[in-house]
Amino acid sequence: MDTTEVERLIESGIEDADATVTQPRGEDDDHLAAVVVAPAFEDETLVAQHEQVYDALGEHMTTDIHALELKTYTPEEYEERSA
Repeated sequence: MDTTEVERLIESGIEDADATVTQPRGEDDDHLAAVVVAPAFEDETLVAQHEQVYDALGEHMTTDIHALELKTYTPEEYEERSA
């Protein structure tokens, strides 16, 4: 699945999300990595954050994407991480 399409699905499924999706070197097309930053992750557990991403991807998680390395952050966490 095209990384741009995965970004679009995530960003349209999670309000105000910013997603960056890449294909790790040497991996098959169905192995992806994503960094997702969204205010919707505020006060959510890591599991709940990841579930939001999986929900945004819907059936693609079982048909088009075999593995997804996922990192989720609130905007504040991402800003602190980048500083």
